[in-house]
Amino acid sequence: MRLPVTAHTGRPWRIHEIAGDFQVEDVWELPTPGGPDDLTWLVRQMANGDGAHRTSPVSRLLFAVRWRLGRLLGWDEPGAGLGDRVATLRDRLPADLREGPRGPDSRGTPFTSLYLTHDEWATETANRTVHAVMHIGWVPDGAGGYRGRMAVLVKPNGPFGVLYMAAIKPFRYLGVYPALLRGIGNRWQATAGERSAA
Repeated sequence: MRLPVTAHTGRPWRIHEIAGDFQVEDVWELPTPGGPDDLTWLVRQMANGDGAHRTSPVSRLLFAVRWRLGRLLGWDEPGAGLGDRVATLRDRLPADLREGPRGPDSRGTPFTSLYLTHDEWATETANRTVHAVMHIGWVPDGAGGYRGRMAVLVKPNGPFGVLYMAAIKPFRYLGVYPALLRGIGNRWQATAGERSAA
């Protein structure tokens, strides 16, 4: 379920200290009911890149088109990303986050982990179009349980980046997010036995 931006900005997340110059693009409630300490399971699932976003033919096609365009137009060249075009947000971390757990980098996606706490995980990526952060929070669900919440924060690269983000918005909502959320929920359900046995 898509949530209002205030569902992210209204919580005292540490990411606000670090990415205050980014705009919140999307906030989603994840179909991942669990207990107070289950964020590590969700982080592991998402970092493993189990292909949740590739379960839909439409989503697979959109990702294939995006990566092909990126190769042709040089959007994802090594000099276009973190440490080259933009500095990593790890340079902005306060000492406690910099010295604490970093969390795993994502396999199968170009996201690099920034930090991991008991209720937050943040990763970042950058290319010629945008510098983006995926923030996963672990929040009470109002019924005695907890669940994940995903926010996407972006800093477009100039007018072209703004235009690019506007152009891909319908594709994200129609093809990418529905498949991603469905895949996350299915995988979460499939591993319920592992979590209860741990």
